[in-house]
Amino acid sequence: MAWFFFVDFMARTEIILTHNIAGLGGESDHVKVAAGYARNYLIPQGLAIPLTAANKRRIEALKQRRAEREAHELNSMMELGKGISKLTCVITVKTGEDGKMFGTVTSGMIADQLKNQFDISLEKRKIHLEEPIRALGEHEVELHLHADVKATLKVRVESSTPLPEQPAPEAAEPKKEGPKTEKRGKRQEAAAPERPQATGRKAFKGGRSAKPEKPEKTEKPGQ
Repeated sequence: MAWFFFVDFMARTEIILTHNIAGLGGESDHVKVAAGYARNYLIPQGLAIPLTAANKRRIEALKQRRAEREAHELNSMMELGKGISKLTCVITVKTGEDGKMFGTVTSGMIADQLKNQFDISLEKRKIHLEEPIRALGEHEVELHLHADVKATLKVRVESSTPLPEQPAPEAAEPKKEGPKTEKRGKRQEAAAPERPQATGRKAFKGGRSAKPEKPEKTEKPGQ
């Protein structure tokens, strides 16, 4: 019995996909899968049909459905890309006193925050990070939304631990200039009015006023 199950599992069969299945193919594709996988899952779920002459007639209709689906997905991703480019996704992380992050920000964390903040469901494999984010601040992350659509998302990483406040630098005191003796002396000289020179009694300094000398007597002729 076990040997029969193993043979049945290893046997493969060809089917026509009626829906897009990631990793397997899209509508109208002919693929070979394990017989048990086709019989127990794909065909009962309506995801595929057996490859028969009658079912081959449905291929054109399946191709048309596929073209419509892909066009719709392309338009949807283009609109999503335009909307995402205007957003800023904020991610809060724990940091030490020196401002360095504990851990990193991964594509999975960005996908979770897109869902929580903007209700945007995006597979993390579409979030292209060359390496995890390890620093606070703003970062630009490339998104591969579609084979023909790429977008850029702004991610701002903030710290949940406020940094200690640094004391404000003291204002420098203005330099005091010394007294300008030369200019001040010149101003005083210019401001002091010239006094008129004293005449007469006031001209004598330090003692009594000088008396005017009497004129000498001249002898008259004949005396």
